[in-house]
Amino acid sequence: MTIHRAAVSAIPRPRTIVTADPELDDLNSMIRFLLYSNEVEVEGLVYASSRFHWRGDGRGTTFFLPEREYDQPQTSWRWAPGERFIHDAVDAYAEVHDNLRCHDPRYPEPDALRAVIRDGNVDFEGDTSVESPGSRLIADVLLDERPGPVFLQLWAGPSTVARALMSIEERFRGTDRWEAVHAGVSAKAVITKFASQDATYDEYIAPVWPGIRVIEVATLAWGYLARRTVRPEDRHLLGADWMRENITGVGPLGALYRVWGDGRQMVPGDLTDYFHLSGLSADELRAQGYKVWADPQPPGEWISEGDSTNMLNLLVPGLRAHEHPSYGGWGGRYRRSVEGADTWTLVDAAFGRGRADGASDTPAGDEGSVVRWFADAQRDFAARLRWTVAGWDDANHHPRLSVEGGIDRDAAPGERLALAASATDPDGDAVTVRWWVHEAGSLGDVALVTDGPNAEVAVPADAGPGDTIHVIAEAVDDAPLPLKAYQRVIITVR
Repeated sequence: MTIHRAAVSAIPRPRTIVTADPELDDLNSMIRFLLYSNEVEVEGLVYASSRFHWRGDGRGTTFFLPEREYDQPQTSWRWAPGERFIHDAVDAYAEVHDNLRCHDPRYPEPDALRAVIRDGNVDFEGDTSVESPGSRLIADVLLDERPGPVFLQLWAGPSTVARALMSIEERFRGTDRWEAVHAGVSAKAVITKFASQDATYDEYIAPVWPGIRVIEVATLAWGYLARRTVRPEDRHLLGADWMRENITGVGPLGALYRVWGDGRQMVPGDLTDYFHLSGLSADELRAQGYKVWADPQPPGEWISEGDSTNMLNLLVPGLRAHEHPSYGGWGGRYRRSVEGADTWTLVDAAFGRGRADGASDTPAGDEGSVVRWFADAQRDFAARLRWTVAGWDDANHHPRLSVEGGIDRDAAPGERLALAASATDPDGDAVTVRWWVHEAGSLGDVALVTDGPNAEVAVPADAGPGDTIHVIAEAVDDAPLPLKAYQRVIITVR
């Protein structure tokens, strides 16, 4: 096996723990996540519960909430016996691991991933009554000697993370170490969550751990309702032909990826999961007893990766989106929320603003900070799936982009600052480089003169100390499915 070590980046990788429930979109997001496991340090893959999925305690205990979509007490809810969707995804990853390492030797060993799979607090929605293997893993990582941040991705409910924080509180509150531990964990943990899928965030995490940074990443753009917000020119990337050619027809991981009409259900007989069927109208599905809330699509089309916005800002080192929520990247750009001291919400959120009856009216927000990257992310995903089945010479790879003078610069008011980038392509493709001003900076109307890899930024004369300008260098190759590399330069006014 030939390993191309020139592809290895020296940039420190974000540490992260994923908590997920057995929804089909979580499976799809997990497949994407594993293909980017070379870009992060995977500290945990944890089965978690939510209001939509819980396992039950195996002793016949029933759980009943009358406002839900079921009207009888349940011993479990939308959780298959012996559920192992995370294991299944890692098993498929194991089949292609050797090939992935031809493209980047940082891909973790399958057994290293299996070693951090845990069951979290999955018996019932919001249950934090006892520790679980998953909650203990999370607590151990938050208490280890390594500095933060640690990104805790909540693809499901917060209860497993809440239980981990409760265990830390139970261990240290009342001791002379509690204040320091509380401050240290609060500074180290970063929670990203797709809504609060149980009550433990509001009831425990927010009031007891108000210093933890929390980023609300709920979007339409990567979910079941993506067709409402993805740009028209990108909608073919949801279509059956594109999906079959680039995703579902490519290797074991692609074959595991869920699409409309694929004949599979996460839990057999689940009347809220009709995505395995195709060719039936919404009314015909309802006549069969299904609870229809997303318009049926043709066979082979995209269904959902609703939780992918939890991870997307961790995956592209050059964009630096994981450094701060306001910077923005593939997962969108975020602004401060009024709901807490360090809470953040999408700047152009559309989630929750559509018609309550599920009609296809255009939502109020356009999620432009997310959908602007959708095509880049999809093509990148397709390229990585190709890595699972093709050798180096038969696959595309990212251009290698560097910026002269570093990515953190300073300048005086009124100064004209020269920027220069250079790019090469490991496959010998032609590469085009452009610069553009990103809206994350504090200065609005910034003049930028560009000439391919060179640019000149005119810092406004009235800029004040600490003002910032964010400028992106973007390199794209000319392959049939082009790949991009990025570098964000942040200019701070002296």
